[in-house]
Amino acid sequence: MSVLELRSISKVYGRGAAEVQALRDISMSVPAGMMVAVMGPSGSGKSSLLTIAGTLEEPTSGAVLINGQDVERMSNGAKARVRRRTIGYVFQDFNLLPGLTAAENVSLPLELDGMSARRAHLAGLKALEDLGLGDQARRFPDQLSGGERQRVAIARAVVGDRSLLLADEPSGALDSANGESVMRLIHTYCKRGTAAVVVTHDAQLASWADRVVFLRDGRVVDQTMPPAGPETLLEQPS
Repeated sequence: MSVLELRSISKVYGRGAAEVQALRDISMSVPAGMMVAVMGPSGSGKSSLLTIAGTLEEPTSGAVLINGQDVERMSNGAKARVRRRTIGYVFQDFNLLPGLTAAENVSLPLELDGMSARRAHLAGLKALEDLGLGDQARRFPDQLSGGERQRVAIARAVVGDRSLLLADEPSGALDSANGESVMRLIHTYCKRGTAAVVVTHDAQLASWADRVVFLRDGRVVDQTMPPAGPETLLEQPS
């Protein structure tokens, strides 16, 4: 069963002369352990696809299924629980709260979902340690580098064993080395069973994905299973 399934998704904004069709009959399936990269020019519908996949917007037509459940049939409360417990979001500008430490930023979603502060803190520390940031847990975002802030954002997105990761240009504010590092981390979590959809404009970074989907004018114009990418270097015998 796919973690995320989009069935004939279309999205229209506005009405009449102001009507804009952002997505046209998009279908996509993302099973556990797969990373899908979405590419396309500005205005092709990439961000709309991501917000609909994350239940932040409703499609005009079509169905979104997460872990086999049709989102349209869920109550608002059930959708909110899916966003808190199942979906992790990573943004280009990190979206960390400046008044909270790295550990507090990571553990906050768990506390908001009702987990005790102590358990949430321990889970947050573990997520940071998994990403090599255990020694930065007490630092505030403005005391961290761009690459470190994005790793904190990834830790926040995956803490609590979320099964779906949605990333919107996660390397957009980083240099090439840090961008590569971010994609490597997302790839690592996918190999542990997380499903991921990553919007990126960088073809080199997209080569980390298991599948690349190209959008233009709201339509899927091509899908590729890329040739052996950078991750294969990690699998070479020494």
